[in-house]
Order: sequence, then C-alpha cells, then structure tokens
Amino acid sequence: MSTPVSSIRNLGPAFERDCTRAGIHSAETLHALGAHEAYARLIASGVRPHFIGYYVLHMALQGRPWNDCKGEEKAELRRQFDSLKSGSPGARSELERALDMIGVIPKR
Repeated sequence: MSTPVSSIRNLGPAFERDCTRAGIHSAETLHALGAHEAYARLIASGVRPHFIGYYVLHMALQGRPWNDCKGEEKAELRRQFDSLKSGSPGARSELERALDMIGVIPKR
C-alpha cells in the first residue's frame, strides 16, 4: 500500500499530479528520492523550475512549515536550486544566454 504524495503537509493535488507525471507515485518514493532528486525529475518531466516550489518541497519532506526556510539555509537551497536549474532541459541554451547578456530577450 502506498501513501499519496498529497498526504505530506504543504503538498497538494496539483503537486501530486506533477509528481505522477514525473514517475513519483507515492509519498514513500518521494521521501526515498529526497527533495533535490525529486525536483530534478519534476523539471525533466516538464515542470517549470520555481525556487519557492523547491524549498517548499525541502521543508515538506522535513515536516516543517513551508515558510520556515530562512537565512543561510535558504541561501544554500537557492544555490542548489540554481545549480539544478542551470543543468535542466528547461534552462536556456547557450544562444539564449548570450542574447540575454546583451539584453535582446527578457529574463525569465
């Protein structure tokens, strides 16, 4: 028997649908993967990367309130998120990054 992802505090039905699309079908699987690997799978399945979602997932898997992440802990999660996002299929290509640097395309 598996426990629904949405049974985890602060993770609702929309997040559960995203997890299902990424091949994460239970709270047990989500816990086993950990927040970073699970979020990488979400991005790979087409979920648009968003820092708040990333740190909410970290807090949820620790059983903490979503807004409990502050200070240096939040800064470290931001560094991890930026690293994850830069290597994701949804990240900008080299051409897009170059165009962004000269101000041709808007920042995401």
